[in-house]
Amino acid sequence: MPPAPLCPCTSGLRYRQCCARYHKGEAEAPDAEALMRSRYSAFALGEVEYLWRTLHPEHPDRARPKDELLRELRAVARGHKYPRLHVLDRWQPPDTTGTALVLFHARVFETGKDRSFVERSEFRHDGTGWRYLAGEGLAPSALPVPPESLTLANFPTPPGKGAG
Repeated sequence: MPPAPLCPCTSGLRYRQCCARYHKGEAEAPDAEALMRSRYSAFALGEVEYLWRTLHPEHPDRARPKDELLRELRAVARGHKYPRLHVLDRWQPPDTTGTALVLFHARVFETGKDRSFVERSEFRHDGTGWRYLAGEGLAPSALPVPPESLTLANFPTPPGKGAG
């Protein structure tokens, strides 16, 4: 029998020992980085209900009709390949009352076109678990330095966001 597949989140673990338990609702991601990794895996595997469930109540997509959003998420998941995730930096508050930050480089391809991006994501605990609140992303070509050299401190403000 072939070995179980590795988790798409690039943790190095097998999927069933990694993100599967979050996707199935058997456990909550213990921190913001684990949630971000599990959401990347959910995109890669088409686990759109999980993507919906892990949106923070204040995320704008939560105001949209759920069926419409799930349809869009399914189309995105089916039309893209997710070969690699690299966590660049993270900041976790000492408890669950603050906003956690994760900076990552997601390798994503759509019909052979590179759609990769670097994103600074915000996560907040909703009383049950960590949830995706917001993100600011840039294409690697828009960055002043290679993605590997970015940290939360030097991630550039995306155009139109302004400082402060």
